[in-house]
Amino acid sequence: MPDVILPALDEAAAVAWVVGRMPPGYRAIVVDNGSTDDTASLAAAAGATVVHEPVRGFGSACWAGLQAATDDVVCFMDCDASLDPMTLPLVAGYVLRGEADLVIGARIAVRGAWPAHARLANRVLALEVRRRTGLRLPDLGPMRAVGREQLLALGMTDRRSGWPLEMVLRARRAGWAVRSVPVEYTEREGRSKVTGTVRGTVRAVGDMGRLLREDGH
Repeated sequence: MPDVILPALDEAAAVAWVVGRMPPGYRAIVVDNGSTDDTASLAAAAGATVVHEPVRGFGSACWAGLQAATDDVVCFMDCDASLDPMTLPLVAGYVLRGEADLVIGARIAVRGAWPAHARLANRVLALEVRRRTGLRLPDLGPMRAVGREQLLALGMTDRRSGWPLEMVLRARRAGWAVRSVPVEYTEREGRSKVTGTVRGTVRAVGDMGRLLREDGH
């Protein structure tokens, strides 16, 4: 069954719940990205495999987790309790059955879970991706499933906030079958390092804008 890569920075309030909600057979790989709290020890106590990645960045953490994964299919999701791991079989099922190469969980937010500035930035990005690739993706969300060897072969280079976008752009260029499925998105535990502040969102938009310019369309 799939390995689940969970980038984590100071997620002590949520990590035990997230790891404890893993569906049977799904292995949690928590990538501690320089936490100053008890994220790593709590993750290990909950049964997760813990990887330490001192170089800060969402992409750095995802890449480190990918190196530690061994299953043919890997999943990614946030470790802040905004997404329920019990939803993973719905997302990963399409890859496991060979019906898609990359599946993205499109976030359906409950009231108050998704700040307006982050929601707007995501909508603009999704429209730009559609214009460039033809993919009708309502969201480039953090919950996703993909074949491990296929992902390694894409040659991902971003180690910051552009990782989710780069995966989609490279997947489309490689001719992958990409689809999305709706997943519930609730208010996270603690404060987000990206969407929780306008500064974090601007930084993420900057990383993704750079990728779009490099994409050259």
